[in-house]
This record gives sequence, structure tokens and C-alpha cells, in this order.
Amino acid sequence: MSMYKLNQIPSRTQIKKYLRRILFGKNIFCPKCRSQRVERYESRYRCKNCRLKFSLLSHTWLANMKISFQKFWLILWCWTTQVPVKQAMVLTHLSEKGIRHWYDLFRNHLPANPVILERVVQLDEAYFRKMSLIMAKQPGTRKLAWQLLKEKSVQRQHAAYFLQSYVKPRSKLYTDGASIYRNINQWWPVRHTRDLHKKFEFEHTSEIEGTFGVLRTFIRRMYHHVTADKLEEIISEFCFRFSFPEMFNNPRFYLEKSLRLVPTG
Repeated sequence: MSMYKLNQIPSRTQIKKYLRRILFGKNIFCPKCRSQRVERYESRYRCKNCRLKFSLLSHTWLANMKISFQKFWLILWCWTTQVPVKQAMVLTHLSEKGIRHWYDLFRNHLPANPVILERVVQLDEAYFRKMSLIMAKQPGTRKLAWQLLKEKSVQRQHAAYFLQSYVKPRSKLYTDGASIYRNINQWWPVRHTRDLHKKFEFEHTSEIEGTFGVLRTFIRRMYHHVTADKLEEIISEFCFRFSFPEMFNNPRFYLEKSLRLVPTG
């Protein structure tokens, strides 16, 4: 059974052209010695300088790809546009194991995203399967910072370490009334204010609380279920999507940021 053909999926020739431009620019060069004295034979290349034989993807994280270029693009399109796992299975005619493998691969090659929040920060925590998630948001922006703990609850030292790692000194910090945040400014120099939910105070923590709701919806809709060993990766993916939505508008945008030649010795 062949996969469905969609207008969003370029031709094999066009996909190879995109990949070649991303990896090599205007001219093919040797991944080892960087020489442009390269000759092509069949679907491979050979460096005349150091004699390295290579293919378009042989020195990337796609080196072992066993599927066609168009099926690869279709799976990537599914992932970037948040097509749920079960829907992607129907479109691509792959098994659930196959789709999850590719979704994992794409997620694990997102670029590094160091974040320091500043000025005004909302901080809260949530709980998943005997693990605790601390997450903070800079209101009015798409900047998020987070940390997953293999603990049933968040303690004061966890909150203090999180602030030291992700919040700029002298920022204004808003939290709920949990006891772990009491006098937190004595552990890290922030100007701390608490929303007391039992007094129906929600104004200063509404954005971060709403973000937790969006996270849970994302997990449930796209992945249906997540095992404990994958939870940290999924949260990382969500935060990347939240902070950099433009990267997921098209498979090309994702590949331009994530696909690089791996240097060889």
C-alpha cells in the first residue's frame, strides 16, 4: 500500500535540492577535508583530494534513513504540524512504533535552547506520574523555562535552584501561595509577590497556569499517552514549539535549524 499523496509534499528532486542547499550551500564539498574537488557517480560523491566517498545524507543524523525522501518529508510534515500519532499512521502507512521512532528522532535533534527569564516572571509547578514539573513564563512573551524533577513534590531547595538557573536577579517574581515560595527572596534576589488562590487571587499567575493547561492538551492530543521515560523529551518539545512556533511552519524551517554535517576525523 502506497502512502497518500498530498500537495504539501514536494517531489523527490525538490526535496533533495532543499537538503543539498541546507547542508552544502551552492557547491558540494567534502565533509572531511572541505575540498570542492568532488566528483559525482550515481547517487554518491567522491572527494578527489582525500578520496572520501559520501552521499547527500551520509554525514548527518539522517545517515541511516531507509525510507524514500517523500515519505520522510511526509512524516516530518506530520510532526511539525502536530498531526497526532494515530493520524500519522494512517497517512504514512507506518506502524505506531515507526511513527514514534521518527517523532522521537525529530524531537531529539531540536537545537539547544538556553533561556534566562527576566523583568517579570510567573512560576508554578505541576505533577505527572510521581514526577514534578517546575515551569516559569515571562508574561507577554513566549519565553519559558522548566525543570522536571524525579520527585513526588517540589521542595524549597528545588525552587531556589530553579531560580538560580533560569531567573535573572532583581526580577519581579509571581507565584501562588505554596509554602515552598515563602521567603524565597532570601534564597535568590527577586522581588516576590504571591497570588493567594484561596482568596481568589489569580491575576499574576494566570499565564503560567494557562500554559500548563496547554501542555496537557498537547500531550493528550498529539501523543495520546506518554511513558515516564519520554516525559522530559515531550515537555522539551512542547516548550520549544511554544517559544519558537515559526520553526514548525514548514519542514524546511525545521531542517534549516536542525540538520548539519557531522565533522569527521
